[in-house]
Order: sequence, then structure tokens, then C-alpha cells
Amino acid sequence: MAGGWWARAQLGGMLLALLGWVSSCVTTFVPLWKNLNLDLNELEVWNMGLWQVCITQEEGVVECQAHGSFLALPPALRISRLLMCLSNGLGLLGCLLAALGLEGWRTCEDKPGRKRRLLLAGGVTLGMAGITTLVPISWVAYNTVLDFWDETVPDIVPRWEFGEATFLGWFAGAFLAAGGLLLACSARSTRTATPLAPACRQVPAAQGLAGVHHLPPKNADLVI
Repeated sequence: MAGGWWARAQLGGMLLALLGWVSSCVTTFVPLWKNLNLDLNELEVWNMGLWQVCITQEEGVVECQAHGSFLALPPALRISRLLMCLSNGLGLLGCLLAALGLEGWRTCEDKPGRKRRLLLAGGVTLGMAGITTLVPISWVAYNTVLDFWDETVPDIVPRWEFGEATFLGWFAGAFLAAGGLLLACSARSTRTATPLAPACRQVPAAQGLAGVHHLPPKNADLVI
């Protein structure tokens, strides 16, 4: 029962980690971090991401323009780019390490201690990937809230609001952290019991040899 529970925990943690990693990669590159609806021109919706700004018109035409120089970007966007790329790399590395340490794989079956260390390292790496995803998402969301409620800006000026990628990034970070926690907690050393079969087979053999020594000589009556 315990072995089945650990296997299910590892499988659930791996699925959560993969889902979180894919969601984090999507969040990194989609231009949906912030939305802007213009009151003067309701036919256009502006979307901004870490790499570009897109304008969606009513006819369905989307025009995107990449950001300028990296050094000219605001600090929040610069650091968010770096952290999200780091999160994607850590997520991929954590999934690979955790996959090698799963009980279902035959890798390093003769070395349970190494499998445990691989699974633990994968869980910790995935947890770090979750943190590096939640930090930039929360930072951008915090700045968006401050700008939205800034009283120094006139009311007629349009305000940026949360985009779909903000909520997807929060889910991605939570999935990565939860998957890494499950994998790290399910890491345990599986001790291989020493086989008793050879020792049991030696007993009849020893008894047989003892029985041979106690047999009388074949030609004992001839000697008498």
C-alpha cells in the first residue's frame, strides 16, 4: 500500500510539474500580460507582453511591434524577462531530473540512493522554477494595480489592466511549486532485500551430502 501511494504521489507531482512548465513557457512569450481598452476608440484593444505590444482591431487584424532596446525597458520588464527565462530552464531541468528518479523508470535501479537524490534534486529545482515564475508575475501585477489607482493621473487617461497571461502565470507557478513539493516529499530510499533463495537451496544439498557419508559400503558383506 505504501509503495503504491508513493508511486501515485510521484505521478501526480510529475503531471503537475509538466503542466506548470508548459504554462510557464506560454506565459513567457504571449503578449497578454496587460490589456488596455481605449474609451475613445473601442474598436482597438492593446495587449502588452514581455517581448512585444499587439493591437487587436475589431476586424480581427492583429498588429504586433517588438519592444525597443532591452536596456531602455522599465526595470520590471527587464527583470521579468530574465526571471521567466530562468524559470523555463529550471522547469525543464527539474522535469528531467525528476523523471530519472521515478520508480517506474529502470534507470539506476541498482542504486536506489542515486534515484532518491535525483528525485529530490528535481523536486527542489521545480520549486525554484515556481518561485521564479510567481515573482515576476506578482511584480508586474503589483505595478499594474499601482498605476490603475494612481490619483495623479487624470481619469480620462486609459489604464492598463490584468491580462490573461497574468492569471496563467499564477497557475503555472503554483503548479510548479506543488509538483516539486510532491516529488521532493515522495523521494525515499528503496532498500533491496538480500535474496534468501540461495541459502535455502544450500540446506538440502548439505543434508544430501551428510546422508551419503552415512551410507554403508556397497560391498560391506564381502568384507565380513
